[in-house]
Amino acid sequence: MNALVRTLLGIRRRTLPERPAPGAELAGATGLQVRLGGRAVLTGIDLTARAGEILALVGPNGAGKSTLFGALSGDLPAHRGSVRIAGRAAGAWTPAELALRRAVLPQTAVLSFPFPVAEVVRMGRAPWAGTEREDEDEAAVAEALAATGTAPFADRPFSALSGGERARVALARVLAQRTPLLLLDEPTAALDLRHQELVLRVCRERAADPQHEFLVAQV
Repeated sequence: MNALVRTLLGIRRRTLPERPAPGAELAGATGLQVRLGGRAVLTGIDLTARAGEILALVGPNGAGKSTLFGALSGDLPAHRGSVRIAGRAAGAWTPAELALRRAVLPQTAVLSFPFPVAEVVRMGRAPWAGTEREDEDEAAVAEALAATGTAPFADRPFSALSGGERARVALARVLAQRTPLLLLDEPTAALDLRHQELVLRVCRERAADPQHEFLVAQV
């Protein structure tokens, strides 16, 4: 896409996120209540995720952790209270704007077509298409594949992978998205101990490295 087309479409004029300062709020909830099927699943939740920290949610199945993820990502509306992403009400961002500011790793990764692993990871770069950061696509994909140990099977179909391999490819996709906030829902559930340690190490490194393009909070 050339510069003239980008300008005509208004893509280049989209406000891109800046690197957050250490300790800056990336997402937060105040007095949050979420109702599903007429039932209050979450009530009175106050939470803040800041740049440079790893925040873990711990609780039994059915406690509402995934629901809270949905609300913090802007995918589920708040019945009461508020949710903020990058200092602004979550509902005030468009989906395209949200995709530049937070990446979401769901519990399961399902694809209907046999895309090669590298292409699945490249999907994480879709929000940046047509912006000046589109030029970072190749580097972002290569870095994410290397960090998750998935580069050796980059050409294999995603559908041919084991459950643990798919989980690492899904993580590579959200890393390639290079957003300030990562929302990872049970990122180690399908992994053996060695790869659980790898995922946690990647999260620690991303959160702690001030030279990385974005500081990361895991929620």
